[in-house]
Amino acid sequence: MASDDPRNNPAEYVTVEIYDQTYHLSGQNADHVRMLAAQVDAKMRAVAEQGRTADSLRVAVLAALNFADELAQASMPAVHEGQDRAANLRGLLDEVLDQRQIS
Repeated sequence: MASDDPRNNPAEYVTVEIYDQTYHLSGQNADHVRMLAAQVDAKMRAVAEQGRTADSLRVAVLAALNFADELAQASMPAVHEGQDRAANLRGLLDEVLDQRQIS
């Protein structure tokens, strides 16, 4: 009995190594999965170099926190830009409403 489940077909998996552990991951784009795995590996190694722990779980959590911080920092300009635009639109609306009250 054949199955279309990718878990039953090792060819559907990408094998990567992250922090000296081998993982078999699936994804739409194998190159993208490899690139993400390389980024996670690099971040974990950078965290481990700065810290005093060899515990891979702690290193992984600290790396995840670093990624979350980077993501938050990257999205902040867009949030501020949206807030600035909303403030400008609110100002324009106030001007229009003020002019209507004068007329």
